[in-house]
Amino acid sequence: MASPLFSQTAAELETLLAAETLSYEQAASFVLQAADVQVTGSSFDYAFEQNWLPKNAAPEDTARLNGVALLLMRSFGLNGGIFYSLTKSPHHAYRELVYKGLISGNTDPGKPVSGRQLLLIISRVLSLKEKEEEGQI
Repeated sequence: MASPLFSQTAAELETLLAAETLSYEQAASFVLQAADVQVTGSSFDYAFEQNWLPKNAAPEDTARLNGVALLLMRSFGLNGGIFYSLTKSPHHAYRELVYKGLISGNTDPGKPVSGRQLLLIISRVLSLKEKEEEGQI
């Protein structure tokens, strides 16, 4: 299941790890590749059109943890609780990922996301998906 991460080039991973903050465009590009979502054109445009990003997000805006949580929930097809299912909001996506242990509970949902943090969360999501596919969850 972790193979999408390995499809990234070494240069892309180094750039991601070195980034103290990411734009929504960078986050969308990396997350959609990791989720193995095939996109022709801009990853940001695709994610925005699918309502996988906050409604007011722009490509160059700093990616916030709650916005990235929504992107992860939607692109990986993660199920959520009743409030997330009803609203599909960044706030409830963030709460779901905290509840599932994929994001540390001591973080501010409006905090900018670093490349290292995004990579860590994606690896946790991939691990969860693998456990779900094996019937362990």
